[in-house]
Amino acid sequence: MNDRESYLLSPARSLTEEERKLVWKMPQSHQVSEEERRICQEIKRNWNRGELKIANVLLEGDAGSGKTQLAKALSAHFGLPYTKVTCFADMDKSDIIGAILPVVSSERLEKLEPEDRAALKALYESDGLQSAAELLMNALGVTRDVAALKLKQLLKLAAEQSDGEPVEYRFYPSEIVRAFKQGYLLEIQEPNVIRDAAVLMALNSALELDGSINLPTEVIHRHPDFIAVITANRSYAGARPLNEALRDRVQHTEKMDLPVKEVMVERAAAKTGYGDREVLDVLADIIISLDKTARANAMKGVAGMRSYFYWADAVAAGAAPRQSLYHKVIYKITTDSEEIRLLEEALEARGLLAALEEASQQVKKNETAKP
Repeated sequence: MNDRESYLLSPARSLTEEERKLVWKMPQSHQVSEEERRICQEIKRNWNRGELKIANVLLEGDAGSGKTQLAKALSAHFGLPYTKVTCFADMDKSDIIGAILPVVSSERLEKLEPEDRAALKALYESDGLQSAAELLMNALGVTRDVAALKLKQLLKLAAEQSDGEPVEYRFYPSEIVRAFKQGYLLEIQEPNVIRDAAVLMALNSALELDGSINLPTEVIHRHPDFIAVITANRSYAGARPLNEALRDRVQHTEKMDLPVKEVMVERAAAKTGYGDREVLDVLADIIISLDKTARANAMKGVAGMRSYFYWADAVAAGAAPRQSLYHKVIYKITTDSEEIRLLEEALEARGLLAALEEASQQVKKNETAKP
């Protein structure tokens, strides 16, 4: 698995400079998981097997279980540009396909306020809806939510600037269409939150192995290198299950849980630079125990790898392990007093609070020993 070249799916393919920038650069801290190895082997083995080709993958698990990290790692192994789309409840078909938007003439553009003029120019220079929002974020120095609101205001402004004259329109493809047409690895985050059945149907059609998408300007066919990686949080009580038609279009599924403790420790050591493996081992045991207890008691939060990394990093910086446990881990699971009591009792029963106290003493010794 160290030889990433063996997993390139289309070695003869030549990427543009911009596409090469989109291929994820794997950091030294990345530790290859069993799921990662299995997916790479399966996709490579079936890549040229027609109807048995694996090009849609589902990663389902709790928040912080490493789904997005794994999707990005596949980009690195396969040598494919990585991009993503984050689904939301009120998505419409334009978010799946793209939208036809009005264009203000250059004469009228110069009459607008400087900020609106700069934003519209940035919009017109973009090649898709997602890149348009990112351009507005960069051009105006605002958050994504503010950029999305500004985009809507600009579209309304553009329509109002026609003064009865013929309006020029331009089609802006979605990020899904861009990846579908150009052969990227696309992470589709949380499609189970989508409410509109018509939107799900449009997404389902894009996931057909021999699928095509009808755009207002053309019909595009699925690029042979296009891979869709669907990442979804595991359902909790009251959560909407993943659409069955979408699930049926997936050729490989991984149930994402916490990795084994040895991998957790290796990843934390590489990511944080903290070298005390005994302390990291105790912290990992506690994360694993809290994760199991939270699941068993149907708590809404989870104890995942993100919590582990931030907790280990805080301890590495000199934070008290017992005190930082609450701010970095437990309060991310719950702030309910009764649920916190259940978590504490589980740690006490397994002797992990005592082990954490010993780890705290070790951290103090390490701090004292520093020159």
